[in-house]
Amino acid sequence: MVEPRLDGLVGDGRAHRSLYTDRDIFELELVRVFGGTWVYIGHDSEIPRPDDYVTRTLGRRPIILTRSRDGTVHALFNRCTHRGTTLCQEPHGNSRRFVCTYHGWAFTNDGACVAVPYPAAYGPSHDKSTRDLKRVPRLESHRGFWFGTLNPDAPSLDEFLGPAKYWLDVFVDRAPDGTITLHTPYRMTYRGNWKLIWDNGSDGYHPAFSHLSILKMSHIRYGGGRSLSNFGAEDPDEGHMYNQTLGHGHTMLDQRPGMGESLWSRARPMPSKEPQYAALVERYGEAEASRLVEMAPGPGLNLTVFPSFHLIGNQVVVITPLEVDLTAVNWYPTTLDGAPEVVNELRMRIAEDFPNFGEVDDFENFERQQAGLSIPEIEWIDTSRGLEVDRSWTDQRGIRTTPVTDDAPLRAYHEEWKRLMTVEMNLTAG
Repeated sequence: MVEPRLDGLVGDGRAHRSLYTDRDIFELELVRVFGGTWVYIGHDSEIPRPDDYVTRTLGRRPIILTRSRDGTVHALFNRCTHRGTTLCQEPHGNSRRFVCTYHGWAFTNDGACVAVPYPAAYGPSHDKSTRDLKRVPRLESHRGFWFGTLNPDAPSLDEFLGPAKYWLDVFVDRAPDGTITLHTPYRMTYRGNWKLIWDNGSDGYHPAFSHLSILKMSHIRYGGGRSLSNFGAEDPDEGHMYNQTLGHGHTMLDQRPGMGESLWSRARPMPSKEPQYAALVERYGEAEASRLVEMAPGPGLNLTVFPSFHLIGNQVVVITPLEVDLTAVNWYPTTLDGAPEVVNELRMRIAEDFPNFGEVDDFENFERQQAGLSIPEIEWIDTSRGLEVDRSWTDQRGIRTTPVTDDAPLRAYHEEWKRLMTVEMNLTAG
């Protein structure tokens, strides 16, 4: 790989097209961005039992996230220490051991090498205890969300998340038991660079245009005041929704000021919505049923934790770069532990809405962007909205708040991208 030139690619309200099209930059991102900072790997609910595992990636590095028999969680490199063969091919499962299909070396799910067939030929100096699986050297969790990094100099996870922790807590604390469960995701891909979805993650400028069809359909069928209609105001700059830049490239878009007091009342109709609400009323009474159904939608915010994790609606969204122009996006529906079954059924129904009717609009735009960015003679994209007309304010915590249509969140993550791509770092495998 040729080391790409990175100076001057972002800043002054613009970004160079090569951020989205250059294969050498992309390969360097997979090493430095997806190794040099905390990257989301998985959730407690995906490995609830001893010996459960899921397979993931950090950039191009294959990973096994396991829970060993004593309950400890490990992030192991999915690579036999003999010849480098990947050990685990399934996306999830339950196993005490991982056995290499090439030469039969075996490892426990905490990484210990426990079997090397016909070891005598290696001689007396061979010690299988020195052949344990390598692991992600730093692995920490917050509220059941597991993150890992290969950078010994990265800040703690607590410092990395910073103000984003509060919004993660808002999302999880809606569950009566204080924990959530992730379910089988909607698996989607688009033909475009992974950063295009980041440009869009806290962009309140696009919904009135990109999602016009769903807004019109919703208005014609059900009238105003439904999901996303808060973005259809005549001038969204004058609305009360806002963005916050939270440090380390993280952002939060707060839709609640534009949504009124009841999030449930803005949910579009869905199969069995009325009968399930009636069942709640019959069991709990009108007042308690009204309180419970407010748990069904998401909390009315979009949280992005750079570089791979979003909370949108009532779902966890994970972004995985595959190629410079190919990105996987998994939308995980979530249920609230301790909530009535009917409430969680409604959450699953609501989770069907945006990935099927809204995200497809975004993906179409991302693919059109990727096509347009292929023109080498036109080098720059515009990220200047809000620079000359500064409508931001900063609170006592140092958190910058801007109108929902401002490009400040995009510029903030570009700065973190630039830092990770240029700062000196010594990545390690434990």
